[in-house]
This record gives sequence, C-alpha cells and structure tokens, in this order.
Amino acid sequence: MKGRVLVVGFATRHVVRSAYAAGYEVYAIDHFCDQDLTWYTKEYQIFTELAELPERVADFCERYTFDCIVTTSGAETMDLGRTTCGTPRDVAARFCTKTGIQQFFEEHEFPVPPILPEGKYPAFIKPNVGAGGWRNTLAVTPDDEATWVNCWPDTPYVRQVPLQGIPCSVSCIADGTSARALSLNRQFNRGGEGERQFGFAGAVTPFLLQEREIILALAEDIATKSGCIGSLGIDFMLTNDGVRAIEINPRFQATLDIVEMSTDTNLFEMHCNAASGILPASRPNPVMTAARSIIFADRDCVVADDLKSLHPDIADIPWVGTEIEEGGAVLSVYGRGRDESEALASLGKTITRVHRYMSRW
Repeated sequence: MKGRVLVVGFATRHVVRSAYAAGYEVYAIDHFCDQDLTWYTKEYQIFTELAELPERVADFCERYTFDCIVTTSGAETMDLGRTTCGTPRDVAARFCTKTGIQQFFEEHEFPVPPILPEGKYPAFIKPNVGAGGWRNTLAVTPDDEATWVNCWPDTPYVRQVPLQGIPCSVSCIADGTSARALSLNRQFNRGGEGERQFGFAGAVTPFLLQEREIILALAEDIATKSGCIGSLGIDFMLTNDGVRAIEINPRFQATLDIVEMSTDTNLFEMHCNAASGILPASRPNPVMTAARSIIFADRDCVVADDLKSLHPDIADIPWVGTEIEEGGAVLSVYGRGRDESEALASLGKTITRVHRYMSRW
C-alpha cells in the first residue's frame, strides 16, 4: 500500500478507482455510493447535502491518518478543515463561476466567446455557477430568455455569443507554474430540448484532427497560467473560425476513465506527483481509442437487475432497487478499439445490452 487516501465530493467513483489502481488504500465520501465505488474503498460514507462534508471529513480524520485528501465536484472550493491535494480552493473558486472564467480568458487574451450585451440575440445563456452544461440554453428571442429566467429565478447568468462547432476538451496535469496536456477528447452533448440539452453525455479519446497540436499547446498555456495544481480539464469549441476556449474545470474530469484507458497511464498518480512539482516528461501516446457514454432514463424507473456482470464495460453501477427519475443518469458505458469507429461500435453493443435490461424496468 502506497498510502491512505480520502476522496471527497459529489461524484468520486472515477477518482476512487484510479487511486485504488495506483496502489492506495481508499476512503470516500460520495453522494451516490454506486455499487462499484464500494469495490475500491476500505470505507465509504454517503451524503445528501454538500454542507455535511466538513463534519464527515472530520469524522474520518479522527479515526484515520490520511496521506492525501482529494476533492472532486462540489467540494473543490470548500473549507474542509484539512489541507487537500490539488488546486488551492481560492484558485479553484475563480474557475467555478462563468464570470471568473470569462475574466481569466479575456485577461490573458485567450480566444473566448464574447459576452453579448442585453437585448442582443441569439444569446447562449449559462448559469454563473454550475457544471456539466446543465441549464445552458440558446435564447433566440426575448421570450426564450424570459422563459429561462422564470424557470430559474434569482439565478445569475452570463450571455455569450453562440458558437457552432465541435465540443472538445483537453485533460491536463499542472504543478501551478507549468502544465502538460495528456489527451484531446471529443465530447458529446445530450441533445434534445430543455435544461439538459447541452449537458455532458460522454466523450471519445483521442480526438485526432488537423488542429490537434494547436489545441494541446493552447491548453498547456491556459493550464500554466491558471495556477491550478494536479488534474484539470479545459473545454473548447472547434469552429470554422478557429478554436475557442469555453471553460476551465479545476478538478478531475468525467473523462478520467477513458483517458487512462487510451494512454495506459494513471491520472491519480500524476495528480499526486504534480502536487510535489513533478510533471510527466512528455505527452503520453495513445495506445487505443476509448469512448464513454452516459445512459439516461427515458422514464421514471426502479433498477430491477444487478448489472455488475457487465463490468468492465460499464461503471457507476446502480444498486438493485435504486429509483431513477426520467432524465436521470443510470450508468456509464464504455467502448474500446483501434480507432474511433471501432470504439464507438463497441460502445453501441454494450448500450444495446444495457437497454435490454432497462426495457423491463
């Protein structure tokens, strides 16, 4: 055992698995505590509200001595009463608001969609605080914007010039003063209509295209200037007019699993090394293409089958009896192959298997 690690946040399974694979004894505080999270943890606790986290961290720390405490989504800016391994929470706080991200990009003259003045349309609307693209919308008319405001009253938001293009992201490792890009990933949105249409629904990596080196170099520059430490992700939109920076995520990303599959590396180990000032000597070369898709419920349902036999082609495995509302995430599905088409074909086969079970729920 390399050491004892506590992982804290809304969704931790991907980080927990990476830490376990790196040889650590892992403990977790998680909102979901899906079945496979329990496979990799010595002890875990579930929480309902983020405000519970400091007390739960204190409880763990009274009973165990940890070599490392790592935060994920929802906890990256919280004062947990302990020193965490990764981006300092004051730095992370800047990148947990859309206005903070916009100001950073503009301050350093990175290409970013400009803020659109009030009364100008179409406008891309994003809540100032939030992750995963949830509640983002395209307002074509004043009525569209009014509808959004009525749905989310008293929610600050930003209005940007809309972009057409391919959403993608770069996974990076940084030490606070320099950075290394690890992988360029093509992202998938949920589509459809409503508050979830621009939500994250999956990704495939590596994303091989002509602009790859330009985007990787830009991501390293952004990550270097961000002051982030450890794992971070940078979202981009590839448009006909060039690449535009969209967001900085100062934490482990949802692409962690497929980046590790594709590059045959361990991001948790890199994260810890970066906190000690050690970065990879070079960008890793992909050894395969890996894809992930999130399956969402098309109706209210109750999980009626134990799906663990489908592992390792699935993750975030719900317990039998779990109630899932229409539109809620059910689990993650993976595909692997020599190239993108092969990986997506593999992904599709597993999705079909999962849907056969879900059709009975």
